[in-house]
Order: sequence, then C-alpha cells, then structure tokens
Amino acid sequence: MVSPLGNEDVFRLSMNQGHSAAWEGRWQEAVEHYARALQEFPDNPPCLNSLALAHYELGNLEQALELYRRASRLAPEDPLPIEKMADIFKTTGRKEEAIQFSMRAAELYLSLRDADKAINNWTRVVRLEPENIDAHSRLALVYERLGRTPQAITEYIAMAALQQHAGQIEDARASGEHALRLNPKSKDAQDAVAMLKAFKTLPKPLRMGSATGPLRLPAGSPRPAAFQAALHSFEDGPDPIEEATQRSLQALAAMLFDLTPLEPEKRKGALQDLARSVMARGFDERAIVRHLSKAIEHETRKHDKETADELKGAIDAGLDHPAAHFNLGILLDKLGRAESAQRSFQRAVEHPDYALACRLLIANYLREQGKTHDAVLEYLQALALADSAVVDPEKAPALRAAYQPLIQKAAANEDAQATALLSDNIRYLLMRPNWRTGVNEARGQLPIKPGSSAATPVAEILTHANSARLVDALGRINQISRQGHLRAAMEEAYGALEFSPSYLPLHVHMAELLLLSDRPQQATEKLAIVARVYSARGDKDRATQTYERIVSVSPLDVDARLRLIEQLAANGQLQQAASQNLELADVYYRLAQLDKARDTYEKALRLAQGAEVDAAWNVQVLHQMADIDLQRLDWRKGLLVYEQIRSLAPDDETARLNLVQLNLRLGQEGKANGELENYLSYLNSRGRDEEAGTFLATLVDENPRFILGYRRLAEHYQQMGKRGDAIKAWNTVGQLLVEAGDREGAKVAVRAILALNPPNPERYQQFLQRLSK
Repeated sequence: MVSPLGNEDVFRLSMNQGHSAAWEGRWQEAVEHYARALQEFPDNPPCLNSLALAHYELGNLEQALELYRRASRLAPEDPLPIEKMADIFKTTGRKEEAIQFSMRAAELYLSLRDADKAINNWTRVVRLEPENIDAHSRLALVYERLGRTPQAITEYIAMAALQQHAGQIEDARASGEHALRLNPKSKDAQDAVAMLKAFKTLPKPLRMGSATGPLRLPAGSPRPAAFQAALHSFEDGPDPIEEATQRSLQALAAMLFDLTPLEPEKRKGALQDLARSVMARGFDERAIVRHLSKAIEHETRKHDKETADELKGAIDAGLDHPAAHFNLGILLDKLGRAESAQRSFQRAVEHPDYALACRLLIANYLREQGKTHDAVLEYLQALALADSAVVDPEKAPALRAAYQPLIQKAAANEDAQATALLSDNIRYLLMRPNWRTGVNEARGQLPIKPGSSAATPVAEILTHANSARLVDALGRINQISRQGHLRAAMEEAYGALEFSPSYLPLHVHMAELLLLSDRPQQATEKLAIVARVYSARGDKDRATQTYERIVSVSPLDVDARLRLIEQLAANGQLQQAASQNLELADVYYRLAQLDKARDTYEKALRLAQGAEVDAAWNVQVLHQMADIDLQRLDWRKGLLVYEQIRSLAPDDETARLNLVQLNLRLGQEGKANGELENYLSYLNSRGRDEEAGTFLATLVDENPRFILGYRRLAEHYQQMGKRGDAIKAWNTVGQLLVEAGDREGAKVAVRAILALNPPNPERYQQFLQRLSK
C-alpha cells in the first residue's frame, strides 16, 4: 500500500514512465522517473527495488546495493532485495556476503513456499562454495520433498563426500544409503555406497557452471529479470484460476513441510497448530501425511487422476483445508467431473485466497449449463472481489458494499441479452493473465464523481458491447504501451495484425508485450515461430537475434538454445556458438543430465577449435568435463581429461593433484609417482619451492597412505630447515614402509631421522636395530 502523504497520481505516472523506459533499455531515464516517484513516497519498497534495478543495469552497483538495503529494511520478509544484494556481492567478489545473503534469501523464499527460488539461491551458494554442507543439505531435503529424485541423489552424495572428508564416517554412510533408498537403481548412488563401504574416498563436490572468459555474451545482453522487475509494483501474474491453483499447491506443500519439518523437534508444535486449524475431528495424521505426500508427488508428474484420488484420501482422513478442497475441485473439473467439482468449490469459496477463482469457476459452470441468470450473479461476486483487490485496502470494504445493489439489480433483471453481455464482459476482463492490470486499466476509464472519495464499482462501465476492448490504429501501439496500458497495446497489435499478418516485427512486438504481461511461455512460443520464419526467409541475423531473445527470457529452453547454436555455427560465429554450448551444458547440469552436459562441453571445445581462443578457455572447459567425470566416479575418463589440462597448463595445480590422486585410486601407483615427480621437477626448476610444499601437504592430507608423497614432503621440510616437521614426515614414511613390508626402505627413513639429530636418538637406534634382525 502507498502512504497517503504523497501525490499518488504523480507517483503512478512516474512509475509507469520508469517502467516504459526500463522496458526499452533506457536505464538512465528510468532512474530519473523512479527517483521522481520516490520523492512522493520515499518508503515504497517496489519503487526502491525498481530504482535499484535501473542503477544495477547502469553498473552503479553501490547505489543499487544501498537502495536494496533500504527496501529490505522496509520489507524484511521480502526475499527479492536480499537476493539482489547477494547477486551484487557475487559480482563484486564479496564471496562471504554473497553466501550469507543467498542463504537468507533462500530461507525467506522457502517460508513463502517458493521452492524453486529457494533452490536457485542455495545453488548460488554451492557454486561459490562447493563445500558448503548446509546448502547441500537444504537442497537435498527440498529436492526430495519435491520429488526431484536425481537432483536429491546428487546432493546427498555431495553431503556424503563432505561428511567423509570431515571424518563423520557414519553420517557419510547414512547420507549415501539415503540416496540409494531414493532410487535403488541409481548407478551414482550404488557406486557412492560401495566406495563408502570399502573406505574409499569420495570426490568432494567441485564448482560447476558455465566458464567465464572471452566467449561470454557481451555485457549489454538483455536480462530477462529486468522485464519482470519492471512491473514488480503492479504484481502482475497468471489468471485467477492459475493463481489460486498455484497458491493451493503451495499451501499443500507447506502443510506437508509442517507435518514433516526439517527439524523433528518442531513437529509436535506444528501438528498441534495444524490440528486446530485444518484437521477435522478424529483425523488420522499418518494417513493424511501419506496421501498428501503421494498427491504432491503425482502432481509433479501431472498425473491428475492419481493426484485427485490421493487428495480425496487425505480429505477423507481428516484434512479439512480450503486449499485441499479447491485443488480437488480443479482436478475433478479437468477429469470431466464438473458437478462433483462444484461441491469442492463451494467448500473453498469463503476463503479469501480462493474466493475469486471459485466464483469464476462456479459462474463458468452455470453459464455452460445455460443458467445465464445465476451465472451473472456469480460473475458479479467475482468482479467485486477482483475490483476491491486493486484499490487501497481502506477503500475495499466500501467498494464491496457498493456491489450489493448492482447484484440485487442483476437478480431482478429479466433482459437475457443484457445479462449475457455483462457476463461476457466480466469474464473477458477477469479470465486472463495479469487480470489486476486489466481491472486497473478499466478503473482508469471510470468517470470521476465530484465530491466523492468512495471507489466506484468497475461494473458500471461493463454494460456496453464495446466496453471490454479498445481498437485504434497500428501507429498508436508504442504510445499506449509506454503509458503502461499493456492489454490495450496488445489489442492494438491484434487490430494491426488484420492488415499485416506477415509483418514479423509486429509479432516480435506482441511477444514483448506478452513478456511484460508475465506470459513468458506464450511469448517464447511466438518468438520461436518468428525465428523459424526468419530462418526460412534467409534472414540469418534476425533469426539469430530472435533465438537469443528466447534464451534470455527462458534460459532452460533447450530446443531454442540448440537452434541458436546451429544458427550461430552456420553463420560462422563459432565463438558465440561455443559460448552458447557452455550455457546449454549448464542447463543440462541443472537438470541433472550429466551425460548430456559433458557431451555439450565437448561440442564447445570442437567449435572453439575454429575460433581464436586462448588455452585458458580450453582449460576451463576441460575442468568442467573432468568435474562431471569425478561426480560420476568415472576416474579413467577424468584422468584422460586432466592429462589434456596438464599439456595445456603445466602449472595447473588442481589438474596435477587430481592426476596423482586418480592414479592412486586406480591402483596405478607407479604412474602416480611419475606424475608427482614430474610436477615437483617443474616447480623446482622455476624456484617455486613454497608452492611445492603446499602442494605436497595437500596431497598427503587427502592421500594419507601415499609413501612417495610423504617422502618428498619430508625432503622438502629438510631443505627448508623445518627440522621438527621433517622428522614427523620421515616418521610417517617409516611407519608406512614397515606396514608395506619394506624393511630396507624403513631403514633409510630412520637413518634420515637420525641425521636430523632427533631429541630421542636412542629410540630410533633401537628401532633401526630391530629392523636389521
């Protein structure tokens, strides 16, 4: 709600002008408009967020950061500014703060039951700090609750690896076995459990994601978030039915979270709270949890009938919540059981979260049954709810009361044609995405009543045949869209389309309007058609630009990115094609399709062979491939990749370390020794003795039975004059050689210790004598 202290008209005008400038990428102008709006209402969080975004796009990161801080202080439960601050901290290299704020944003999104955005923030954490076990554990639990089993298994294996390296062996085994229980046929889980049982070391999770370097998209590339944020303060979204459906699914997921909380000690209190509010007398808690869990699992797979059956089972077991009744009604309606669905809608209609959707669905049913008179009463009830949702809260009760005479008048109206027209207009206004924007625009057409501050019902202008649509000339599309009347602008575009149906820029403009209307799927579908037509016409540049726009809006659109890569390669733009392959590999990785991710990295390397790229870029891509090989426990393939890295970058410590370790894991100790000697020789020839010591210390820490590693570490300490460390290292060498049955080697180690004048030489002399017997 906007404070009553400022000029609301100036505020809204400035915000609309700012949104229009942001839409067209005129960020400096957007800053000026948003700043003007902020003068009217300095404590308006959406305005602060919009101004912060404009500064961010201009590269003014400190200004953006301060504005996001202000927004966060004013709306501490809103995860958006915290998430944006995490992104800025990441961009500016402030890793610890980026991790801290990402974790906070994730928990806030989870409290709002927005699991996907929570996942995005935890994913940012593990990219910045792969060994952050808190983020891995949260990802594992949430993936499991959402039924995303492959991703959950990956995270549980990562947890097992980190727990093993921390010496928490039992916890590591428990994590690995839990991963296997999720899917006993998972090869990754089978291999991990087998390694844990054999006391073999699991590879720790490594950084994943697209490489950075000369093949990245230019800094000015469009960000899809900018278009969503541009309309943040209008709260655009899906149609009322979809909106309520999403809300009901979130509520059901929240109930399951509460009934099976991440912290078991909270379960009793949560159950008591739920019992008071959403459970029928004599409820069966176990049955509710069982049915609800299965319902959510089936819903993720789009199994409507099974979801409905399980939800009905939960309700029969005592779950009495409007979210459950509403969602059951939606499912029954989709399954063709419209009459049964109405009973479920009637049980949810009084709840404010579902009242609008229920009224519309009941009205639609009555309309289909030919009960036009009854339908219009329900449509008017729906319009009263929608209308009061877009005005200031203090005006909403009076506005809802103002609808009662209109509803009574409609009940007494016997003009079937007028009744049908009013029903059609209300249905047209509300049954669409971004319905709030549509209602706001309709409110803008209401006549002003002098001397009255009360809100006028929008129903008063919906009684004429032409009241739901505005049709002008094609030349006014841009003007209307700049004013923020997005629905009107789209209608203008449709009108122009009748005169030029094949003019592709018009279709592109319509797609951009769809994006601003928060309808990305329809927008990308339209853009995909446009891109294919451009390609068929031989206009390769515009086809490429259109595909680039699609993937900027929908980064997970694999088909569009594949077509973009194909188009770029055909145009000879090999660097850009290789860069897009890296983005595609990252998409596959996020979808837990590791085989496809690795194949795509290989394709990027092949494409880059024809472009001018430096060795560092190739090394970065090879590391991504090797990381996947280690996660899949395919050590031989990983070994081959690290050998390629060693050839391209002889001083790459990570590759050198893994070459030694992988040879050891494969039982190829001779090759491991050779790799170690080769790298130490390389470092010593360049006078990098300190690096050699650090490398050896890391190596023996992760491979505590590697004899040559300890021997070379002992020699290093000896050369550096670190007598105590050298004695300790030689002592470990001796112990390992004795255990291996190499008495002669052990003698050499003991003599090396004696040469260092240890504090207890007689003890070592006695040990040497025993070895000589």
